[in-house]
Amino acid sequence: MTIMPDHSAHVIGGVDTHGEAHHAAVIDPLGRHLADREFPATTAGYRSLESWLRSHGTVTAVGIEGTGAYGAELARTLTRSGLTVIEVDRPDRKTRRLRGKSDPVDAYAAASAVTSGRATGTPKTRDGIVEAIRALRVPLRSAVKARTQAINQARQLLVTAPESVRAPLRNRPWLELARACAKLRPGDLSDPVGATKAALRHLGRRILTLTDEIEELNQVLADLTARAAPELLALKGVGPDVAGQLLATVGDNPDRLRSEAAFAHFCGVAPIPASSGRKDRHRLNRGGDRAANHALHTIVLCRMRWDERTRAYVARRTQQGLSKKDTMRCLKRYVAREVYKALTARCQPSVIPASAPIALAA
Repeated sequence: MTIMPDHSAHVIGGVDTHGEAHHAAVIDPLGRHLADREFPATTAGYRSLESWLRSHGTVTAVGIEGTGAYGAELARTLTRSGLTVIEVDRPDRKTRRLRGKSDPVDAYAAASAVTSGRATGTPKTRDGIVEAIRALRVPLRSAVKARTQAINQARQLLVTAPESVRAPLRNRPWLELARACAKLRPGDLSDPVGATKAALRHLGRRILTLTDEIEELNQVLADLTARAAPELLALKGVGPDVAGQLLATVGDNPDRLRSEAAFAHFCGVAPIPASSGRKDRHRLNRGGDRAANHALHTIVLCRMRWDERTRAYVARRTQQGLSKKDTMRCLKRYVAREVYKALTARCQPSVIPASAPIALAA
């Protein structure tokens, strides 16, 4: 006999996300498995998945694994439909060894993580100006990396280049070197001199092209970060690049962070007790978002060089016997508190006004 679903009952959903398909599962509040099914990772598939979840009863929450990757659009779709979406971390290796791994197993595990309270995180909404900043930072980082690589390659070529090529280009700053290389005339490519000139010309033109791209993206990102979080840019040591990274870390909904202590732990700057015997101390936190940790580290370095109050603090802590590493750990914790207040000043998610668009140059 087929048991009809009780549409008045409360159920919890779980989704294991992949690039081409998502596997969903439903359990009841007691953790009993009710059903599971696979859906395509398309707009129609997302709607079918939502309807299927609701067909089993009142959906209390949906745990999704990978809301920052394959499950980003699904999380947006379910949130817009009024469902409560919970971010679920993948099971640890020990659990997977004990229970095995498959799409249904992972989907039920995501739902069980919500029911047990192990998963409570709110995913990023990814629908505002911060998501635009995050997207534009991707080509910026790759362009900077590619330019650095091209500059290093050009300098390495000059080390072994014939003296007739090396002499006019020796001891030039990288931008002048790129401009000079871009004007070289190779000649016969079967000759080492001509081939070296051709290689340097290609690298010089690549460096100049990437420089133009980096300057363009930097200008757009500076405008976007100034619009998204002027309070953050007003802090000492915070520039557009650092502000962009911190904004991308917290997302368009900074209210998802419960407290400034949670933000500090998320950035890997919360002190970890490391006391033993008669020694009472704390150590560095090696976890958390390392990109956000690097952004806070940059702020601290700037303040240690240019901020008188920070320099006085470093001198005082050094006299107390604290190492430079531990002093910077304390400073990053203080900076995290300031940054959190600036980020949460944006109480509502920012959106780009239609009347004032920002566009890249054609």
